Parts: sequence; C-alpha cells; structure tokens
Amino acid sequence: MLFAGVGGFRVGLERVEGKPFEFVYANQWEPATKSQPAYECYIRQFGEAANHTNIDIAEIDAKELPSHDLLVGGFPCQDYSVARTRSGEQGIQGKKGVLFWEIHRIASEKKPKYLLLENVDRLLKSPSKQRGRDFSVMLATLRDLGYIVEWRVINAADYGFAQRRRRVFIFAYHENTDYGQSMLKLIGREQDIIHDSGFFSDIFPINKEFETKHKPKQFILPSDVLQVSDQFSAEYRNSGVLIGNVVYTEETDPVRTKPITLGEILEENVSEDFYLDDSTVRKNGKTELEQFEYLKGPKRIPRKAADGHEYIYSEGGMSFPDPLDKPGRTMLTGEATTNRSTHIVKDPQTGRLRKITPVEAERLNNFPDGWTEGMTTRQRYFMMGNALVTGLVTIMGEKIVRL
Repeated sequence: MLFAGVGGFRVGLERVEGKPFEFVYANQWEPATKSQPAYECYIRQFGEAANHTNIDIAEIDAKELPSHDLLVGGFPCQDYSVARTRSGEQGIQGKKGVLFWEIHRIASEKKPKYLLLENVDRLLKSPSKQRGRDFSVMLATLRDLGYIVEWRVINAADYGFAQRRRRVFIFAYHENTDYGQSMLKLIGREQDIIHDSGFFSDIFPINKEFETKHKPKQFILPSDVLQVSDQFSAEYRNSGVLIGNVVYTEETDPVRTKPITLGEILEENVSEDFYLDDSTVRKNGKTELEQFEYLKGPKRIPRKAADGHEYIYSEGGMSFPDPLDKPGRTMLTGEATTNRSTHIVKDPQTGRLRKITPVEAERLNNFPDGWTEGMTTRQRYFMMGNALVTGLVTIMGEKIVRL
C-alpha cells in the first residue's frame, strides 16, 4: 500500500468477507511537514510494524519490498511528462517527486498481478494545454510493463453511499494472469469489456445506452512513450480500457441505487463548538453566519485582470443549508473552515445551523466513527477531505478475490 494516508484502502479491503487480504507493506510520508499525523493515525489503528514505513518512498529500494499480488494507492494528479535518460536511448524518466513514477518503479521491479489506483477525475483531461497527455503517459507506461488497464469514474452516491464524490479508479492486471488472458480474447470487442466482462461491469453496473453527445472513441496509443509525452493528446470518457495499443473509451451512465442521505449520518447532541456564531461581528464586519450566507449566495463582482481588462466574475448560489434528504457534496480538505465548500446543516434536534462534525466527515467517507481521533480537529477534516469512500474499495476487493 503506497501513499497510505489514514488507511482508507486498508479499511475497505479488511471489510471483505473472510479477510482474505494479507497486508505486507504500507508507506505514508508527508514531505511538507515535520509532523506526520496521517501516519500516526495509521499506526494507532493498525499498530507498529516493521513493514509500516514513514520515509520518502523514493528512498526505498524496490528490491527490498516484499512480494505482493496487489499494489494499491491514491496518488496526486501531477505532471507525468517524461524525458530521455542521460544515457539517451536506454530509457525514459519522469520528473522527480512525481509519485506515479514510484508506483511504476515498484511495479516494474515486483511485477504484482494487480494494481488498484485512485485519483481525481481531472486526471483524464490534464494538462489543459495537451488534453489527456498525463493519463496517456500512465497508460503507455503500464502497457509497457505488460498490464491491461481499465478505468471508471465513480460517483460514490450513485452506488448507495453518502457522498457525491467523483474519483477515477484504475485497475490494471498483468496480461499473464488468468484474468488478463481471458481479456486478451476480447480484443476487437472492447465495448464488451466495459459492459459485460470487465472488472467494473458487474460491481458498478451501467446502462446499455451511452450518451449521444459523447460518443465512444477508439484510438491507437503510440508505442513510443516519449512521443506520447511530447505530442499526443486524447479525449478520454469516464470509462475505458487499454488492451495492447488499443484504447476504447465510453461515457457510461450508472444504474443508480438509493444513496444514504446527509440527514442519515448526522450525530445527535452535537457540541456548541460546531454551531454558527450569529452574534459576534468579525473584522470584515460580518458574523460567521453572515459570512456563510455571502459565500454560498449568488455573486456578480467587477474585477480587473493584470492587463487592465475589466470583467464581471459571476457565481451561482448554493443550497444553504445543505439539504438533508440528499447525499453530501464532495468534501474538500478545507471542510469546516469559512469557505464556500464547507457543509452547513440545520441540526434536526435544535433547528440551528452548524458545521458537520469530524465523525460526520468520517461517515461521509464510510470510515468507522472516531477513526481520526488523536489529531487536531482541523487535521481530522483535512484527512477526510483527502480520503476515499472506503465502501467502494470493499466492493472492488470482493471482485479481486473472485478473480
């Protein structure tokens, strides 16, 4: 497990019936701070062990890592462009500090059967000046290691969870596995992989029809990764598969199930600390309640660009407070600070407006209550803003066991 955070992937996989997964290694390292609250949380929950490491993954010798069948990790959306190595034609290298290359380095050395990765869905479109380049580089480098790759953008609320959180999940499996061999027989029938035979098809069902505005696309991914990095761009849909050099991608429509609502995950007898202050005037002349009313309301603000061009910045209004009969919105790392994205609910017991609690933030991501206890309140929200919906991982883990 790479970039383990507070252990979301492990929480999800340990819920698989019979606990079939044996965890052999985890790494969590935050280079920007001296304190390591995420790692400390991981250790509190799973215990000290020699194979739980808190150092820069780039300093780990991949040869010394234990052999493993499944490599998991949620990694940042970064610049995945590549360049020739100093020795010229001997290979390529990615930019230093880009964490995907650590996944690539370890997969190249240890050759796990499966990789399960998670990222923000904008990965499919980045960078803006060469759409799809970064994801194309990822696909090409995994292909060159012998993997077939499937992906799906999943909104957790579409499949019954309490948060409208969209993330792209990437499942790669080596072509030498039994599953890989069965998929190779479907070359030329890539749509069948998306709808009927692929990894996501039965666990996250989709409708047979695709969006007419975004028709399926199929194209050849160049064999030269440097060419992909320097020249290639592509338009990726929310689902797809790379098998060999062929990419098939389609905008799929989920078969939605009834989600858990925000109202269903609220605590009772919440501390006064979480209620909005509607009496104390702050430096900006507004109370906390008035600040949120402004932030979440519609706006038309005159602005001037650096070149002197004047324009109107406009922003639509948001529901205020958040509706309790719908799933929560996507939680960000700034949750509970005074910003537009913070959830504000009308407490059913008191009828007053308040922020969600750290436990409610954990529930939005399907973590056990109190998972992040032991760190500051601010850190608890930050960790949940970075985390994934663990129940999705459980569903995927059950499928991996069946493979």
